[in-house]
Amino acid sequence: MNLMLFTGQDIEVSDDSFAKEFNEALVYQVVVAYRSKGRQGSKAQKSRSEVRGGGKKPWRQKGTGRARAGTNSSPIWRSGGRTFAAKPRDHAKKINRKMYRNAMCCIFSELVRDQRLIILESLEFRESKTKELVAKLAELKAPQALIITETVEKNLYLAARNIPKVEVVEPALVNPVSLIGFPKVIVTVPALRKLEEVLVNA
Repeated sequence: MNLMLFTGQDIEVSDDSFAKEFNEALVYQVVVAYRSKGRQGSKAQKSRSEVRGGGKKPWRQKGTGRARAGTNSSPIWRSGGRTFAAKPRDHAKKINRKMYRNAMCCIFSELVRDQRLIILESLEFRESKTKELVAKLAELKAPQALIITETVEKNLYLAARNIPKVEVVEPALVNPVSLIGFPKVIVTVPALRKLEEVLVNA
């Protein structure tokens, strides 16, 4: 299929990568898996065997008028151990490579259909001027956008870092959550070719 650059020229791309039928269930599964993998999962509590204390019986078994107690690390005591103590866990969900690539193809294809994908020959700046990038984004009618370039140049990065809801990434760092989360996606031709190399093998 052919996609149109912002300048009006046509560029040929693979149908498998940019003209795929949208599979909502697959995209949902991949997005959930990606976000789950980013969870820290470092929550930890101490069980009765891990808290400080225990060992000696607090008081004798009978004759005190108080309830029986065998250890001060009991969960019913203040500063005692937790009954079902939470431990560090991995929230990652398994998604094989083919499913991930197919989901990315579905997302890119939907971006094309919704006219949210803007293709440029290049995006370079001689100086790291934020106002120049803001003016360029206004010209593209994309004040909030994910910018994908072959390599993140220093001037472009410095110009974009203070603009809210604008992010610059390389093709290798593109993920489904970012593609869905931005109203527009701006990609240069060299970056598009790199993405196509990866997606065409899905």
